[in-house]
Amino acid sequence: MVKRRDPTARQMRLGTELRRLREAAGLNARQAAALLGVAPAQITHIESALAGVSEQRVRRMASHYGCADSDFVDALVAMATDRTRGWWEEYRGLLPTPFLDLSELEHHATFLRHVAILYVPGLLQTENYARAVFSSRIPALTDEEIELRIRHRKARQQFTVPYEAVIHEAALRIRVGDRSTSRDQLARLLELSEAAHITIRVVPFDIDNFAGAASTMTYVGGPLPRLDTVVRDQLHGSVFIDSEAQLATYREGFRRVKGASLDPDRSRAFIHRLTKEL
Repeated sequence: MVKRRDPTARQMRLGTELRRLREAAGLNARQAAALLGVAPAQITHIESALAGVSEQRVRRMASHYGCADSDFVDALVAMATDRTRGWWEEYRGLLPTPFLDLSELEHHATFLRHVAILYVPGLLQTENYARAVFSSRIPALTDEEIELRIRHRKARQQFTVPYEAVIHEAALRIRVGDRSTSRDQLARLLELSEAAHITIRVVPFDIDNFAGAASTMTYVGGPLPRLDTVVRDQLHGSVFIDSEAQLATYREGFRRVKGASLDPDRSRAFIHRLTKEL
């Protein structure tokens, strides 16, 4: 069995879900291996995404673990048998792995949601705005690294699944670049807000009952709710969150922030007013 050296976030999620099924069944790795007729190390390698797993074995594992949710098992099989070599692979070795993992996650998403407090979401950024964001990174990036990130971000923007962004007024007013960059970015948001699959909402400074000001997040819909993922950007990199309890918390967080936002029409009018101020 050839071990993977650098499993993707999607492969690791499959291993995590198989481990959760095993643990829910009250089995340790040795007991699971005995049921499947394999060495305990193989269970460990599958669950840590260091080894692939066939459709037949996924179904056998689910059966032995007492999982009767056929839709969930089918979704795991799809993850196990997926051999997609996406556009993001051309950046492997050139960009940090989380960039590629996010691209893969978005590629398989059924919907996307974003809460933005200080920056316009990456999927909605203009090239100049993205350049200003990347140019402000500490430690500083080289020109080549900046251009690679911009090219990668533009490729990510070719999504077609339903996307809903709730953007705080702070993100619209903070000048990441110069006045021209900000004006062009606002104009781009107005343009994108007309797309059938994109919904943009604004949370003004003066709106009442706003909670969750620190809840910047990307919420990625999976084939089933239990396979959703939340991505949080931290100073040390992106964090992928997928436990059911945490997902429920972020779903509620998004609901509350959305509830405090303006509807899409009023949001467009709000952005238009800001554009005129510039």
